Amino acid sequence: MPRETLIVSDLAALSRAGADEFSRCAREAIAAHGSFSVALSGGSTPQGAHALIAQEQLPWDKIHIFFGDDRHVPPTDKESNYRAANESLISKIPIPPQNVHRIHTELNATVAADQYEAELKKFFQGHSTTDGWPRFDLIMLGMGPDGHTASLFPGTAALNEKSRWVAANWVEKLNTWRITFTFPVINYAAEVLFLVAGEEKAEVLKDVFEGKPGKYPCQNVQPINGRLLWIVDKIVAKLL
Repeated sequence: MPRETLIVSDLAALSRAGADEFSRCAREAIAAHGSFSVALSGGSTPQGAHALIAQEQLPWDKIHIFFGDDRHVPPTDKESNYRAANESLISKIPIPPQNVHRIHTELNATVAADQYEAELKKFFQGHSTTDGWPRFDLIMLGMGPDGHTASLFPGTAALNEKSRWVAANWVEKLNTWRITFTFPVINYAAEVLFLVAGEEKAEVLKDVFEGKPGKYPCQNVQPINGRLLWIVDKIVAKLL
């Protein structure tokens, strides 16, 4: 399916649109098959959407929250994607604790990736899979100024992973490990939603949309049988 792009006025409008899309996907998935599986993204951009999602009256007992990636730090660390999502969303909603599936980033990175992949496989045994891959109802992503998404950074080994669901990915320029979904997991989702804002990403976004395919990791997000929606603000979209 072709990429869909929604350009909104500012970060507040982006947060509102992202929250509305989350809620729409949740209600449709629950109506269709009784549950909603979503993977959250890190960074600062989705935090506004998380705060609005927390205000939604949703059947949280039927919603399962995962993480598309996380930093290799304890869950209490200020850099933790889980901590950010917990503060802005999870701690504010009546979701059963067992429905929140965090990456155990306090462990060795490879062990954490192995454990998370096993947890995903256990969960999706009773849920939707396609060709042996999980089918998330929604995966939320962002885009870095270098065109990375999740923790799939330019020049890293996980870009070429074709068999694993979750990878421990060494990021040389950051001198650290990241734990991340692989492209097959992302591309088998029913919907992938990018939320992107910020003037520093404007040139890269133009190149991602209009330049040579495959130059940036985020260009490899091409859902196989799902929707690809980019919600961007006017500032980051000014060169389009």
